[in-house]
Amino acid sequence: MDKVPRVDASTGPEWDSVQIKTSMDRDGLVPIMKVAWRLQADGSIFKIRGSEITVIDEHTNQSVCIQFHYSVGGLETPDQKRWTFSLDVVVEPKHAYSMAVFHLPEPQVGHYRISNRTSVPGCEDQRIKQAQLCQENGSLWDPKITAEFFEGKDLILVGFNSTEYSEKYRVFTQCGSLNPSQWVLKGNRTLLNVTLECDLSQLPQCKILITIQPFFLRCRNNCETAKMLLPYCQNISTPISMTWSRSVNICVGLLLIFGGFLAFALQKATRRGPPITPTSADKQQQEVFQVQKRKRVLIIYSLDHLLYKNIVLKFSAFLATKCGTDVVLDLLDSTRLGVLGSIQWLEWHKEQMESSSDKILILCSRGVRAKWRAMCGGKQVFLREDALSPIGDTLTPSLTLLVPSFIRSASFEKYIVAYFDDICSDEDIPLPFKITVRYKLMKQFEEVFFRILNTEKHEPGRVKQIDGLSEDKYHECPSGRALRDAIEAFREYQLEHPHWFQEELLERSELEEEAATEEYDEQQKMTIADHLTYCVLNSVQMISDKEIQGVVTLNKTNFQPVETPQMYSTVEFYPRTVQSIQLL
Repeated sequence: MDKVPRVDASTGPEWDSVQIKTSMDRDGLVPIMKVAWRLQADGSIFKIRGSEITVIDEHTNQSVCIQFHYSVGGLETPDQKRWTFSLDVVVEPKHAYSMAVFHLPEPQVGHYRISNRTSVPGCEDQRIKQAQLCQENGSLWDPKITAEFFEGKDLILVGFNSTEYSEKYRVFTQCGSLNPSQWVLKGNRTLLNVTLECDLSQLPQCKILITIQPFFLRCRNNCETAKMLLPYCQNISTPISMTWSRSVNICVGLLLIFGGFLAFALQKATRRGPPITPTSADKQQQEVFQVQKRKRVLIIYSLDHLLYKNIVLKFSAFLATKCGTDVVLDLLDSTRLGVLGSIQWLEWHKEQMESSSDKILILCSRGVRAKWRAMCGGKQVFLREDALSPIGDTLTPSLTLLVPSFIRSASFEKYIVAYFDDICSDEDIPLPFKITVRYKLMKQFEEVFFRILNTEKHEPGRVKQIDGLSEDKYHECPSGRALRDAIEAFREYQLEHPHWFQEELLERSELEEEAATEEYDEQQKMTIADHLTYCVLNSVQMISDKEIQGVVTLNKTNFQPVETPQMYSTVEFYPRTVQSIQLL
């Protein structure tokens, strides 16, 4: 909507409240942030043609914005209350959210927008503790750890309560030279017991730390552990004087060893001789590594250009034929992707990768950089190849799905970030991916393949190598030669067309707006045409309750997503009943 002179714009809204609570969704209770604002009851209220609210997740920089198009016929509702809007947004625990609201049309000079910032508490907070995702992170787990010694034995019996969303637990202690641990499966039991060895005579303190690590559905390997300090001094028969004597003997022994080493070093320093050069035996030995097991890799990329698409396909063929890798690529699975949809297809493969040692390879390019900036509030990007592809743009939903899990430090080993340095650059890598190692293809492809194999290339005294994968040899096989030719063809095209990326950008065609207006009802009937515009299709979801308090009847209209990022509906309000509307 175009801006207007300041005198033709309305005054800004006022905050009513921001609440953190839970709401029932089709998947159970979810934590939500209920944002409410009011219209100011002054003469400018009749100039309002809508409102816009933007909510940004500061943890992931993802955002959602919604426009409400409406007009009102009175300063107050029929119940003589202020016009109030509210919106429920699904939120993540321990994330901070900033929000801004303003009326439409905006003034040409200055603004009347209001802003706010709210931090969502962790799952331990009573307001969201019962939410499904919090329960799947262990918010309701009360382990009630117990521990006791076996008389006359260096054994500890540890008992604790299991819970619903963790099927296995790891129990371990710190006992002097021993660090015993043991896995235990829940099965159908609510009380679990495990016996651990502990060398009590070697402990310097009078307490034993017992730690229980659960593995809940959401946090998996990063779940919060339960701990207990177990006192044991009363169970030790060793006198204090004996312990002191032992400590003194140890200190004296260490001093004697250090003195002897110092004398030996001084003696060697007084002797002069020819410099010692390292022999071939001292150098790291190179070892040819044999691939024992096929691995799988999911490739995420952007359809920047037809020639780049060819590179991705040739690269996948090289991984499959030369390296014996199972490649998961949307271009090679278009039938299933068309049936499931891009989000479901990606979620299914992501779950498969997370439950195994397989990897996710992110190929960065100009399109990745531009689409990431668009997700962060920049100009929307529409590429020619995305428009021509039957599966469309799969990169944007991929980033939406993967970035939140990637930024958790425990997930770094699951993801590999790389780019073809002959045709792309380090600047094409989105900021969240720069916190991990970035590889240049095909210069560092061998390192990438060792990451896919989940094997270290460098080990003490030796360096592993795989025949035919180095930068100067990968093109000696047919699939590698085809890949090299594809990269060279695109590189030459870029030299001939320095503005190639701008040429691939398409201008978004203007969408014909559906007429959703009704005759103005002088008896304070209000019509709202909801234009829901998602700045980024992401995990910050709207679920419910866009209500106008004090208004009485709402004819509910179901919302169904369409291919364009806009949804439309018309809602009419009459006196006497209040309902809510569900945004799906």
